[in-house]
Amino acid sequence: MDKLRFGTAGIPTCTKGDTIQGIKDIRKLGLDSFELEFVHSINIKPEKAEEVRKAAKDADVVLTCHSPYFINLNSEDKKKFHASISYIVNSAKILSLCNGWSVCFHAGYYQKQSPEKVYEKIKEGIKEIVSKVKEFDKNIWIRPEISGKKSQFGDLNETIKLSNDVEQVMPCIDFSHFFARDTGKHNTYDEFKAILETIEKKLGKEAINNMHIHVAGIEYGDKGEKNHLDLEESKFNYKDLMKALKEFKVKGVLISESPSIEQNALLMQKTFSKL
Repeated sequence: MDKLRFGTAGIPTCTKGDTIQGIKDIRKLGLDSFELEFVHSINIKPEKAEEVRKAAKDADVVLTCHSPYFINLNSEDKKKFHASISYIVNSAKILSLCNGWSVCFHAGYYQKQSPEKVYEKIKEGIKEIVSKVKEFDKNIWIRPEISGKKSQFGDLNETIKLSNDVEQVMPCIDFSHFFARDTGKHNTYDEFKAILETIEKKLGKEAINNMHIHVAGIEYGDKGEKNHLDLEESKFNYKDLMKALKEFKVKGVLISESPSIEQNALLMQKTFSKL
């Protein structure tokens, strides 16, 4: 990636229109990445993808996507397990047609099983996903995301290990989820720096040059994430995060998932550029 690009999780709130208009508005706002939100359904048809591709190319906007929420690669129900694989593969297929860069998803739930057992089951699913995706795109990143709840698979070490164990996989680093998952930890400059040092040490400089990041204001309880907030209504320390990202010369995309998605994306972009 050429730099750290800031963007929104879905169509900006100011947009009066569809995804294509949303991409155009992203550029008008001065942002340069856009996450297609497939969280409830994969809502771009193959015949529409070429229009999305052209709009993103014309606007110099990098596309990512978030796969459906109803995924559990640790499901004991074989139909749900294979359906979860299909959701991620089909998300990647549409994103590939749009010339997108990175597919992120919440991998699954522990379901009172040992983390080691869950890891192996989810790794099995991700290997199958990558095998299928390679049939049509060998460049798109498959990204298990750091999750916000303690009941969900996906801490930093698990997502890094998957990235080492399976080709074409890198983590989606949701710093706000990390903060909520550990009930208020990982929220200082030194802690953000330690996260980036761990990523660089275990995955190499390539990971720092190709990061897919999520940030939002967030409220948490004993079990982790409760809901997203705007950054300035939250205790999440986005200013020190921007400082750490700048110091490490991070490249990739940073997606705002706050309710005021474009306003918070612009706030982080402005903070970052002033450093």
